[in-house]
Amino acid sequence: MRERAQCVERLDQFKKIEGLHSDTEAALELAKESGDEDFVAEATSLMKELEAAVSGLEFKCKMNGEFDSQSAIIEINAGSGGTEAQDWGDMLLRMYLRWCERKRFRTEIMDYQPGEGAGIKNATVLVEGPYAYGNLRNESGVHRLVRISPFDSNARRHTSFASVSVTPDIEEEIQVDINEADLRIDTYRSSGAGGQHVNKTDSAVRITHIPSGIIVACQSERSQHKNKARALKILKSKLYELGQEEQRDKIDQLKGQRKKIDFGSQIRNYVMQPYQLVKDLRSDYETSDVHAVLDGELDPIIESCLLKTD
Repeated sequence: MRERAQCVERLDQFKKIEGLHSDTEAALELAKESGDEDFVAEATSLMKELEAAVSGLEFKCKMNGEFDSQSAIIEINAGSGGTEAQDWGDMLLRMYLRWCERKRFRTEIMDYQPGEGAGIKNATVLVEGPYAYGNLRNESGVHRLVRISPFDSNARRHTSFASVSVTPDIEEEIQVDINEADLRIDTYRSSGAGGQHVNKTDSAVRITHIPSGIIVACQSERSQHKNKARALKILKSKLYELGQEEQRDKIDQLKGQRKKIDFGSQIRNYVMQPYQLVKDLRSDYETSDVHAVLDGELDPIIESCLLKTD
């Protein structure tokens, strides 16, 4: 049913573009014959609408990966730097939650580890909506912030880092074999708000996959069993993505290409001092409206990254 809905949506887009094309041609012809300014204005308006529709369809065509239409799981981890980095992690979490509100995507915070003084150590968010993963997959990487620290009494400029990892919320039909002996499962008390239940039971679950070192956690459910099931699902998604990444790395090596993917290679800079600039280092997209970006205005950056992809 989901695939059918996606096909119907794509067909509707084609029909809309076809209709706009016909209307634009007719308006241009009338404007040419009559010279009437009203027809010229109508033709101009229709051309802008047609251009926007074609651009939107081109953007959607870039999301043709195996899991691009799926929901997504965002994991944010603060870098080294204590309170400053943890506050930056919290700013990123707010940025993505605000973007999801704009897109009318449903979000659920599955794990949340607050920082000692402010911000977060890490957080995991489930984003449910059409093409959530396709939109967010290029957000994976290191995000760098430069600003005057509100936690520095001397008002000095600080640089902070946080890493973002995005994986698809893979459906059950994707089979990933996991050996139970390779797992270390820990339970602990949830750290978020939730009433007396949170304070009295070890319902939160953290699973460590020993061979890969991948750690996932979930504390959004009241039941320990439900949290374990959801954490295992996230682990399967991460292991599947890891396998896909290893295959891509092998292909790159055969082609003579080497890509460095680690915590020191940022994908985007957010500069608040001494000037205002957000720059994506892959698509070279720039904007001086840093506050709008941090308030969830991410669509132009996301589109620039997807359209840059061959």
